[in-house]
Order: sequence, then C-alpha cells, then structure tokens
Amino acid sequence: MIHIVPDLIHLLPDAVANQIAAGEVVQRPASAVKEILENAVDAGATQIKLIIKDAGKTLIQVIDNGCGLSERDARMCFERHATSKIQTANDLMDIHTLGFRGEALASIASIAQVELKTKRINDEIGTSIIIEGSEFKSQSPVSTPEGTSISVKNIFFNVPARRNFLKSNSLELKYIIEEFLRVALVNTKIAFTFYNQDRILHQVTASNLKQRLVGLLGNAYEQRLIPVNQETGIVNIQGFIGKPEFSKKTRGEQYFFTNGRYIRNPYLHHAIENAFQQLIPKDSFPTYFIYLTVDPKNIDVNIHPTKTEVNFQDIKSIYAILHSSIRQSIGKFNLAPTLDFETEPSLDIPPLPKDAEIRQPAININPDYNPFEKKIRPQLEIPIPPRGKRNEEQWKPLYDPLKEIHFKPEEMPQEGQATQRVLADWEKENSEKKEIHPFQVQNRFIISVTPGGIVILDPQKARERIIYERLLDSFENNQTSMQHQLHPQTILLSPEDFEMTMEMIDVFGKAGFSIREFGKNTILVEAIPADCTEENITDVFESILEGLKFGTDDGKTKLHIRIARTLAKNMAKIRKTKLQAEEMESIIEQLFACKVPDLTPDGTPTLIFTSFEDLDKKFK
Repeated sequence: MIHIVPDLIHLLPDAVANQIAAGEVVQRPASAVKEILENAVDAGATQIKLIIKDAGKTLIQVIDNGCGLSERDARMCFERHATSKIQTANDLMDIHTLGFRGEALASIASIAQVELKTKRINDEIGTSIIIEGSEFKSQSPVSTPEGTSISVKNIFFNVPARRNFLKSNSLELKYIIEEFLRVALVNTKIAFTFYNQDRILHQVTASNLKQRLVGLLGNAYEQRLIPVNQETGIVNIQGFIGKPEFSKKTRGEQYFFTNGRYIRNPYLHHAIENAFQQLIPKDSFPTYFIYLTVDPKNIDVNIHPTKTEVNFQDIKSIYAILHSSIRQSIGKFNLAPTLDFETEPSLDIPPLPKDAEIRQPAININPDYNPFEKKIRPQLEIPIPPRGKRNEEQWKPLYDPLKEIHFKPEEMPQEGQATQRVLADWEKENSEKKEIHPFQVQNRFIISVTPGGIVILDPQKARERIIYERLLDSFENNQTSMQHQLHPQTILLSPEDFEMTMEMIDVFGKAGFSIREFGKNTILVEAIPADCTEENITDVFESILEGLKFGTDDGKTKLHIRIARTLAKNMAKIRKTKLQAEEMESIIEQLFACKVPDLTPDGTPTLIFTSFEDLDKKFK
C-alpha cells in the first residue's frame, strides 16, 4: 500500500509573519520610536512631539503636523510592504527618504495596541484606526488637527517573553533618548519637543546645526566644538568635532550621518580615531558629529531593516578625505603642533619711530687680524693629590664585589671561594628563619615564597579585588562611607547619561556619591566614596555610566555589583612605585582574606603560583 505524503509547505498568516518581522524591526521601545519619528520626518513635518511614559512600555506617542493620510492610506499603512516611498526596484538605488521597506508599522501593530489619528490639510475630517496585535478593531471618522498622531500602547503585550527581556526603565529611556537625538541632530529645520512622564526633556526650535547641538547637549558645547567642512566630487563633509581636551571615557557622543540618515561605520570611525592619535589618551574617545552627503546612487542602504548599515561604493577615498579633513580642522584651530615656515617671529623687525635718524650701516674692520696666527690659551691648573693619599676606607666598599657580606679582614676568602661562602651564609641565614619576606621587582610585581612554591602577585589587581569586596560588604550592610567635597565638582553629561543618572540617583547614593541636578545635563557631585580621589572623579563617574549602559543585568543588587566593579577598577590604579615591606605584607594579607583572592572582579588573575614540583620539572 502506497502512502501519499500530504503537502507540508504553506503560507503563514499575516499576523504570524508580522510578528516574525517584528523580531528584527522592533527589538525594544526605542526601535518603535525610531521608526515613527522617521515617518514623521518623511511626511514633511515642521513640528514633532514625542511623548513617553514608563520608558515606552506603557505609551509611545508621536504627533506631527505633516501631510497626513487619506482614509484609504491610513488603513493601508499597516499592511506588510505597503509604502509610498518607492515604486520599482530601480528606486532602491536612488533613495531620498528615511523609510522605504514598508515593514515598520505592520511590525509595531503586531506586538502592541496602536491607535492612529490622521488628517490631510484639505480634508474636513480625519480618520481614526485602532489595531491590537495585528487584529483590526475599528476605523472611524474623527476630529483631529492636521497631520498624524500615532500612539503605541503596552508594547509586547502579546509576547510576554519579549516584554520580560526589556531592561530597567532607566536603561530603556536611555535608548529612546539616543534614537531621538539621532533624528533631531540631523533634521535641524524641524522643531522637536520630547516629553517624559509629562515633563519636557528636550525642546528645540528650527535652527542651524551648531545651535541644534548646543540646544540638545548643553551650552558648554558652544566652546568645545570645531567646525569641519570639505567639499569634493566624491563626498561633501560637514559637521563638528570636539576639542581633544574634552575627550570622554564614554563613546556616546559619536555620530555619523549620511544623506540625513544616522549610520554606523567602524571603518570611517577609525579614520577619525586615527586623526586624533597622540592628541587624546588611549582610553578616551573623541567627540564628533559628521554629516556626509553622497550621491544616493553610490551607496546601498538596503542591508538591514534598521537601515543603520550602509555600503559605500568608494569607501577608501571617503576614508582618506575624512581623515585629512579632520586633521586640517585640528591644525587650523591650532590644536596640533604646526610649523609656519613663511613667518619667523624672531626675525620680525619693528617699524622705526616717526622722527628716527636713518644712518648708513657701518662695518668695523681690524686690519691687524691674521687668521693663520696661533694663539696659546692659558690652561686651567687643577690640583692633583699625590698618589697613595686617597681614602681607601671610602673607595673600597664601592668596588668590593662582596660588599653585601661584611667579612672581617682576616676572614676575607681567597679567589674562587666567594660564591661558596655566599651560598653557605644564605643557607645558614634562611635555615634560622621561618619565612622569607616578600620583595618587589620592576617596582610592580610582588614575589613571595611559601612552603609550597612561589607566588607572583600584581599589587594593582590585588587592590582591585580588595576594594571590590570591601564595597560589596558596604552595600549589603548599608554602611558606605563617603567624603564630602570642599569644592563640589560639576560634570556635564550627555542627555541620555544625565537622565539615567537622575533615574538611579538612589543607587549612586548607596555607592557613596551625593549627587544633585545642577543645570541642563549637568550634575553637582557633593560627596564621593571614601577611597576615591578628587582628581579623577569625572573619569570614574563616566566609567561607571559606561559600564551600566553596556551591562546585561537588571535590578538594584546587580547595579550595585557593576558600580562596585567599576569603582574598584578605577580606585585601584596606582603608579609603579617601590613599596615598603610593610605595604607588601599588608596587600598579601588583605588579598588572601578575600572570598576570591585569585581573580579580579573582571575575571583576570591577581596572582600566579608556581609550585616547587613544577620548577623542579622545568630543570629536568
């Protein structure tokens, strides 16, 4: 009997296909913010409002005064691959808009509750559409202002696993602010207002590029930016770079835009980093806002649904042009050492006074000068002491190869017996001692001998483990000690870092920081942890924020661990100096009192142990 296998392959329902696509297009609330803001820009809006509640988990709303949608278009925009941006495949090679794939709204509607209100300029009444999880609920006429208002509520309400994957509100808000800045920084002719929890976070009007940067990042950037301008047949470059002295420990303020679109490109990023080489510390990052204008036919943006990856047809030439443009701007504003061979200040001749007498230059000649005549110069007389009168008691120890062994004259060994005598005395001395004191090499590593072998210890990594466990104990017992600043320091942060700091101000308090708001994107540090130094407080704080932004854990306990890890790494930094015996013994005792003495909080070793058995094997 022959069994007929039924057909197995079938088309997925649209709702399922949309949820699959949403996995790439909408990864978190910030992804939905990006897509809706870009649609508002493409609609020709001159005013855009972004409203966020609970870091986008409860509400994301974008209101614009763009062209609006007709009744049919309002329904069609939620269909997969429905777009007004392109018509044919050839249009993919000449894209002038931010969106073109027709996937965003369909993907958002499949994992959230979406309400759309829109009205065209010449229409008397608008259209309202409600969709929940790709399920069409209603469409009705509505009275609404010209433009479009789209609300995304309860994102991932039907995908619990994805909603549980979301991070804390402070981190998710940080991602939303980042997406907002990527749109607002490049569209300077549009006025933006950003509301978070019914509070205005950003409000900027239409302006030029520098005014937009200062308006979003703070007034301090007025004096921190250097313009970059270069026009070529391949690419036009405009924008600003930060002065090297204002480089930061975080990577946040680095933006590339191509034809009005934010992009990521490690190759072009290397061009800028290379231009700043030897001008900033190795662990710091330059600030830049670079805007590239390239013929759309020479780039490909259809690589990933997020459209942040772009392929350039002649990227090597763009690299060279960008690198030289950055170096030129740095040199033009006297930030790099330069030599001007056309002007030598030492040769500048001041103008003569008004009534100064002008005389012909005169030359004095010695007619008796003979260049071939030899002259005997008087010699300096240096008294030389007679032989045999030198102080042998002072010179002898300097040249005595056995000066460390204080022999009596009658006990001075014969040649060839010195090595045996040194070893014998060494064995005798150590046989009488129970332990050998640790010693230091290269003003860094500590070497100690134990009954089982030899321990080589890095004091900086050891201090890192010691401080880390001390901080964790303070967090658990709520006994963090802090030192109040005689002169509190102000730290200017990026907008997303500032909001994240304000959201977690209680967490920083438990870590030993006393912080309060002090102007736009600025905090005032009134107290710091007891083991922290005042000189590097800005670097320490920026390093903490960097660790929190790129961490994967949530919850206050985990945040405490990450803060303790970063604080320990920064507070343990010490210069290569010679340690006293008491200091070395103290480090060893404190390290071996730790719960995990052999590893730093990052997992790198603090010490290396070699047993005597292993040493013995190496000599066989």
